[in-house]
Amino acid sequence: MVKRLISATASEIKKMNRDELFEAIKASDGRVIVSENVCVQAPVSDSTTNAELAAAFGADMLLLNLFDCLNPVVIGLPGVGVREAFSMWDDPSTNTRNPIQELKELTGRVIGVNLEPVVETQETLGEKVLISDGRKSTAETFEAAEKLGVDFICLTGNPGTGVTNKEIGEAIRVGKKHYNGLIIAGKMHSAGVDEPIITEEAIQTFAEAGADILLLPAVGTVPGFDQSEMKEAVKRAKKLGLLTMSAIGTSQESAGVETIRQIALFNKMCGVDIQHIGDAGYSGVAPAENIFEMSLAIRGMKHTMQIMARSINR
Repeated sequence: MVKRLISATASEIKKMNRDELFEAIKASDGRVIVSENVCVQAPVSDSTTNAELAAAFGADMLLLNLFDCLNPVVIGLPGVGVREAFSMWDDPSTNTRNPIQELKELTGRVIGVNLEPVVETQETLGEKVLISDGRKSTAETFEAAEKLGVDFICLTGNPGTGVTNKEIGEAIRVGKKHYNGLIIAGKMHSAGVDEPIITEEAIQTFAEAGADILLLPAVGTVPGFDQSEMKEAVKRAKKLGLLTMSAIGTSQESAGVETIRQIALFNKMCGVDIQHIGDAGYSGVAPAENIFEMSLAIRGMKHTMQIMARSINR
């Protein structure tokens, strides 16, 4: 029997396959936290990565934003400062490291990355943001993520990239052919596209394409998406066999702790399986105290202390 993720040790997590990880999340009764962090800028602490910081303050799963699967770099790993990172980007042939495996060894956590289903011709609201090929959801990047040992991939869109729900659906199908880990799919915000962030049709499409987890904007983070809509989306997703993840992707991850508590409790009431906290704090990670407060709000001090104190050598 698979142990729930919030109670699993690093050695137990390391042995989990895709299906076991899915069950471990489901068994945690809505108490799993994903911390997203930018991995290609100077971290908050001089001596740790942003991922390690998030893990230390209660995150169960770590999601790397702006990670390039074709030239993988995580600033803050031993020997990888900003200067070394620029050298790797300038000459990818010098980059022989596997930062995913290194982060797993350092944190004992589940590690995932964002990939973005962008279309170059898609018009956007405001200035369009262009991204590298290694961040796009293609067969090549899915295969690279598989080789690196990425545990889950989040198909979503950063601000201004022009990602649509239609393209997310297509990306899921590509991913299922070239990648064996968990696939999270959905939008945290508009991503620069004038369309509904989530619809019944999109949920159905994502499920039929093979997604494992539906991403939904957290209640209180995007205009007009309230608790009633979240509850309906969660119910529909669960009927289709999907887990659900609420996401704070609108910079409110750096709001006051009272806001974080309120958002966390609203989304737990709506029945989500995972709660995501974004990367818009200092140096590309949510404030450590907000990760802690989210953990405290949705699972109490007992489990918060356990996840923070449990040695990665167990």
